[in-house]
Amino acid sequence: MGDRRRDVFIVCNNVEDLGGVQRWAHDMGRLLAGRGHRVTLVGVRRSEAPHDYGRDPPYAVEALHERWTLPALPWSPRGPLGRADLRARLRDGRRAAAVRLGAERLSALLRRARPGAVLIVAQVWAMEWVRLADTRGLPVVGMSHESYEASRGSSRYERVKEHFAGADRLLALTAEDADGWAGDGLTNAGHMPNPLRVVPGRRPVPRAPVIACVGRLSHEKGVDLAIESWAMIADGCPSWRLRVYGAGPREAALRDLAARLGAGGSVEFAGVARDVPEELSRVSVFALPSRREGFPTALLEAMAVGLPAVAFDCAPGVRDLITDGVDGLLARPGDTVGFAAGLQSLVDDPGLRERLGGAAARSVRRFDPDIVLDRWERLFDLLRPGGPPRARPGGVDLITEGGMDLGRPARPALPYGP
Repeated sequence: MGDRRRDVFIVCNNVEDLGGVQRWAHDMGRLLAGRGHRVTLVGVRRSEAPHDYGRDPPYAVEALHERWTLPALPWSPRGPLGRADLRARLRDGRRAAAVRLGAERLSALLRRARPGAVLIVAQVWAMEWVRLADTRGLPVVGMSHESYEASRGSSRYERVKEHFAGADRLLALTAEDADGWAGDGLTNAGHMPNPLRVVPGRRPVPRAPVIACVGRLSHEKGVDLAIESWAMIADGCPSWRLRVYGAGPREAALRDLAARLGAGGSVEFAGVARDVPEELSRVSVFALPSRREGFPTALLEAMAVGLPAVAFDCAPGVRDLITDGVDGLLARPGDTVGFAAGLQSLVDDPGLRERLGGAAARSVRRFDPDIVLDRWERLFDLLRPGGPPRARPGGVDLITEGGMDLGRPARPALPYGP
């Protein structure tokens, strides 16, 4: 097959903030570089508070704009009065000029690419710049790092349908999410899971009586629901603690909630964990109280270190990872009573913790980085110049290689679709 090493560009809204997509991008940069690919991470904008993703990365990091102070989205005037807003019109003109300048910078980066290069767009906002850039000869792979249902309930939904319809592939995180997009008319939809960041296995260290919760302290991560659930059982578990790892805008409100519920003394706010797997290897139970998820990396890492988990069944990515009662416990979304019951059962039963944790460590081996990278490289080969054309509306482009649906046929809406 010849030299399979490629230039790979991964474009995000930014690549320096602390966040799940940014962490994925840096992980993929290292993994792809380890296979000899020349990787460039491209952020639309720089971060005002860059997170430390490691020194001397084996990939390049670029930004199209040092700062972005203009409106996030193009102006959409409403009615005659809106269209008469001269200030908004001028601001939108400045924004359009700035986007064009950023797109020219992206074009300059892409022109340095060797034949066979691939462009991955990990967030839909960045696609506005990519669509204006010169991408001739480069397959474009769009990605959605959240569930189909989460997109449906957000402003991103129409933009995904508009901006990713012409991509060579739109990759969701699970087959169920890909089916949702395909049933919604995006016949280029396929799926690709996130790679595992740690070697699975039980960790031979003493486990503290701690329930860990990891994530940004924001509404969608549902830490308030974990605190509410914990407060229901805390009095009966005096030697246990709920430890919250993360930072975010709701920290003060969450501390107040724990105090109001009488659980303030048993809820610890530990800040951002520099080494999440290491921290998780020292606790006994993992809690995922999210209201919305894509393919939760923290849950994947918890399972890899042999932790039994309780999670809300809030997304296909969660169901892909946990089989209820086999390698973890699921509660209905928002059911804090059920979530608390799951936590209680794990606190009370060391044998259950051992059984579910061991099964979890075995289950996540299917997301080994080499397995996921093999799937990416098969996709790169499929999308090479002269390869099969992208799907056409109403046509079939279903290609399965090594157990992976790289594309999906057009199909009617499914029960969990529109």
